[in-house]
Amino acid sequence: MNDLLPFRHLSSFISSICLLNVLCLLIISSTGGADGSIGVNYGTLANNLPPPQQVAEFLLRSTLINRIRLFDADPLILKAFANTGITVTVTVPNDQIPHLTNLTSAQKWISDHIQPHFPSTNIIRILVGNEVISTADHLLIRTLVPAMQSLHTALVSASLHRRIQISTPHSLGILSDSTPPSSAKFRRGYNTQVLKPLLSFLRTTSSPFVVNPYPFFGYSPETLDFALFRPNPGLFDHHTKLLYTNMLDAQLDSVYSAMDKLGFSDVEIVIGEIGWPSEGDIDQIGVDVSTAAEFNKHLVARVDSGTGTPLMPNRSFETYIFALFDENLKSGPTSERNFGIFRSDLTPIYDIGILRPKVINRRRIFAVFANFFIPLRIVQVRSSIPEKNPGSPAQGSPEKRWCVTKPGAETVALQRNIDYVCGLGLDCRPINEGGLCYLPNTVKAHSEYAMNLFYQTMGKYKFDCDFDKTGEITTINPSYGDCEYHA
Repeated sequence: MNDLLPFRHLSSFISSICLLNVLCLLIISSTGGADGSIGVNYGTLANNLPPPQQVAEFLLRSTLINRIRLFDADPLILKAFANTGITVTVTVPNDQIPHLTNLTSAQKWISDHIQPHFPSTNIIRILVGNEVISTADHLLIRTLVPAMQSLHTALVSASLHRRIQISTPHSLGILSDSTPPSSAKFRRGYNTQVLKPLLSFLRTTSSPFVVNPYPFFGYSPETLDFALFRPNPGLFDHHTKLLYTNMLDAQLDSVYSAMDKLGFSDVEIVIGEIGWPSEGDIDQIGVDVSTAAEFNKHLVARVDSGTGTPLMPNRSFETYIFALFDENLKSGPTSERNFGIFRSDLTPIYDIGILRPKVINRRRIFAVFANFFIPLRIVQVRSSIPEKNPGSPAQGSPEKRWCVTKPGAETVALQRNIDYVCGLGLDCRPINEGGLCYLPNTVKAHSEYAMNLFYQTMGKYKFDCDFDKTGEITTINPSYGDCEYHA
């Protein structure tokens, strides 16, 4: 699923390069390991939050989080996350949905909220509304899919439809008869009239079905262990003969079963919101800092394990924890204001393993002067043919390594690789028109050059060639003609 890039490893720049043996700028970044499936919801209903630029720097330098979801399209936040590589999901507020059924309005929304920031800000998805079906507002529900279609058409007009997805998040209130999971189906009245055309749109546009499964809102004192991933008797589904050992798996498989009944089991599922509050009202059981830490720590481990669910084994789910900060201006019970994993001073309320370790022996150097990358001069091996020639003799080297694209990598993912690497200020001039590596003028060729540039620049660590599993390391020099790949 994931169009996740390996740029979570880029956290801080403090290393050095000498310019004419006089000027040196030191930019070092520490690293850490993460699967990259974990994102966070960045809500802003508070009066004590740090500036967006500070938040972006903190996430990039101090955490393993490389995805955020916004509940609007705040231009200050979008600007703050420019050139970080952190993927961003924006949201169209519910009240704007009816207006966006009009194509002109949809095009203006894209022009006003997306195009000023993309691609420097890595916007990957637009969510149309939030839990619209659960509002029971017939106007919003009736116009939801048409608005999504208009926004997609607007993206097509702007040639962004292969880069940015359109979806909408749902609460589990869209389900009925969800216990056991195999019996789940969508609520009558919404299943064929709203959700079937919505799922058809998602399939056609290769976009995910986004759900907000909250074990916190589904547990009772008797099922607390089941909700918290603790040892428990489990839930046995007599139809499938599958045993569920935690509530999240049961919730996700309930969604899957409902989708399967409409013929859409192939549509990807994304967890748009999930979390556990660290403080609640006096009468709430299992609502405290230690329980919140326990739930989210198990959640991160579960998502990163790639084990999937009983009905969806060996799958990894793109997941967004709710939330980045406590939001002191939210209404409702105390718990609503205390879902944050960080305080407003950017210190953790509790540790769930997403802080970047300060590993000083893993250092990467890359040179920047006045925001301009100064490439090292490397001896070139030239041929007489200015195009990639797979039949040409290739030199293997036990010392040198290059990062190249994997066969079958999707063009959309490769284009994102280009956008990120070149957005960092690395020297992408060779793949610009007129450059030595411009031909062949394909996304694959340009991405391969950019990916190798990043890999070599960042210290030749294996994870720097992952690029969400679109890259691989080779000892065969991919240079061709006058186009030289650094090594």
